[in-house]
Amino acid sequence: MKKILALAAVAALTAGVSAYAANPFSDVTPSDWAYQAVVDLSEQGVVEGYPDGTFKGERNITRYEMAQIIARMLAKEDQLNAEQRATLDKLAGEYADELANLGVRVSNLEKKVGNLYWSGDARMRYQDTTLNKDDSWNGRIRINVRGQVNDSTYVQGRFLNEMNFKDSASSDTSMDQLYVNHNFGKDFAVRLGRQPISFGDQAGWLSNGHEGYDGVQAAYNNGKLSLTTGYGQFNNQYGDFSAPHSNTNNDADFYFARGAYDFDFAKLGVDYISYQDKHGATYIGSDGATATNKVDFKGTKPELFGVNLNIPVQQFNVFGEYWKNTTAPDALKDTAWNAGLGYGAANWKKPGTWDLSVAYNSVGNAVYLGDSGWQTNILDAVYKADRLKFWNAMGDVTLAKNVQLHAEYAFAADADKGADPDDAWTVSLNYKF
Repeated sequence: MKKILALAAVAALTAGVSAYAANPFSDVTPSDWAYQAVVDLSEQGVVEGYPDGTFKGERNITRYEMAQIIARMLAKEDQLNAEQRATLDKLAGEYADELANLGVRVSNLEKKVGNLYWSGDARMRYQDTTLNKDDSWNGRIRINVRGQVNDSTYVQGRFLNEMNFKDSASSDTSMDQLYVNHNFGKDFAVRLGRQPISFGDQAGWLSNGHEGYDGVQAAYNNGKLSLTTGYGQFNNQYGDFSAPHSNTNNDADFYFARGAYDFDFAKLGVDYISYQDKHGATYIGSDGATATNKVDFKGTKPELFGVNLNIPVQQFNVFGEYWKNTTAPDALKDTAWNAGLGYGAANWKKPGTWDLSVAYNSVGNAVYLGDSGWQTNILDAVYKADRLKFWNAMGDVTLAKNVQLHAEYAFAADADKGADPDDAWTVSLNYKF
């Protein structure tokens, strides 16, 4: 396509954006049919000529040159009407690769192109749950949708479907996230709505990113220091979050604060959680739901403090975590900790990459906070023990781009009371899209 024709089309797209200006090119005269289009676009900074002052409008325009024009138009999108923006969106999508090569940041481009952005993940998993002498074969798919309101604000939701392949009737679909996020500058943001929350770092016995809440959150992150605080209610989309209060409803009010700092040679994190059950007394005993030795939690307000540390050493990672429930009744064990060593890094985009980690865990029954992030369910034994100690190994390997195989094995469990749980394991095939 001739350059002069392409520029005439672009000028039609941006009609009305700029006024008449002087002729910037020696080889474009007022008698040329596209004279006004070329002059207007030059005045807007959308097109540039060659060092000798010419425009060379009879040359065929390259995709690279067209991408340059589109990149400059994206910067002026707020001056376009809805129809013009729709046309620009189509052009930006067509020349997305060239725009990326020009250094147009993908994050900025996504804010300009279209209103909705989709992503997701899927998992098929087999579990040997061991504690109830049963196994499970289940699946999950999560679809994220994000709507860019303006340069500072977006709305995000997530659709979740979980199913049990051993029971065809067991399938549930919900929208487990819906929140609005507004950025104040590049380092500070506020969220409102049903949103994800995770505590701790490596300790799966303390909700490894699988829970959520309804509330508000404020966060600061400058790349080295991150600070987050929030208030809300645990929601029931994620199962029982508020153990050790085994009868506690999921709509407990709670407050949290998190902080982390990257020292380059190590990463340090701290957490604080305080929550209150609105429904009165809750109980837990050494023999579970049929407990005869119950502990009355009525009137208590659990507060948990945690600290975690990661020290990378070349391909290795040394990690550890410690938690304490400062308000636990004397009848319960109020601390939990783990320590471990990891090697490698499974990169979703690089087939053949892998990682492996091994950790030792010691979990008191007043610190456990929901479904095990280790996914082996071995930690359910804390309902029958004052403290559970066990080893855990985890590994990942990237089979193909955006496809990973994950495996876990929990072994050598030692319960302070009751029978020691058998070894447990799980394997899952995971996809990103």
